[in-house]
Amino acid sequence: MGCVSAKPEWSIQDLSKAAGTTSRTLRHYGEIGLLRPSRVGTNGYRYYDQDCLIRLQRILLLRDLGLGLPAIAQILDGEQEPVAALETHLQLLEQSQARLARQIESVKTTIRKSRGGEPLMATEAFDGFDHTQYKDEVIERWGKEAYESSDRWWRSKSDADKKAFQQAHVDIAADYAQARDAGLPVDDPTVQSIVQRHYDWIVLSWQGQQPSAERFRCLGQMYVDDERFAANYGGRSGAEFVRDAMAVYAERM
Repeated sequence: MGCVSAKPEWSIQDLSKAAGTTSRTLRHYGEIGLLRPSRVGTNGYRYYDQDCLIRLQRILLLRDLGLGLPAIAQILDGEQEPVAALETHLQLLEQSQARLARQIESVKTTIRKSRGGEPLMATEAFDGFDHTQYKDEVIERWGKEAYESSDRWWRSKSDADKKAFQQAHVDIAADYAQARDAGLPVDDPTVQSIVQRHYDWIVLSWQGQQPSAERFRCLGQMYVDDERFAANYGGRSGAEFVRDAMAVYAERM
């Protein structure tokens, strides 16, 4: 389905940035007819108008609900009546709101139990979270095969295994924070033992593939550069401590 040209319009780079996705993803959507640009300039650049923006918004909402691209195309192309489309859009927003409310309560529970010294269940810590939310970004960085392999591995695990895997990283992050608060240097044996657990956890998540020293250092830098990852370690300063500790480990590999 094409989009009717209108002003304002966005370049593919601007739209991907605004939507939190990638240019590669938008090009793929265009190739399969899910989101064609409103026009293509003489220089080959793709431009998207407001109708395209609204369509992309709906695509991302439907994708967040776990629908595949063929199903999303069928839904969008089958909705001809504007009010019906808006009603569906509202339902999706309400479902997203409910999921966000669960995430908020999960974080509140974590804060309350952490302050009170109470044990935290993994099911409480990760209620409302979706491991596929970074699908496009993983494909952009490491390729489709890497994502699909990781996704198959994750889906093959039992709920108990998933919770144990997630809890392992929570414990690693907490131990990093404790070591940092205690003033331990990043090359301290205690800190490096945490890094070893972190490295082993990454190897497990990569299905046995061991990251090279350079790649391990790059992961540490990514934790600092991306605030979403930095949040796992208490913010940028915490992530910098983790990065520096990982760099020491990498030097000794």
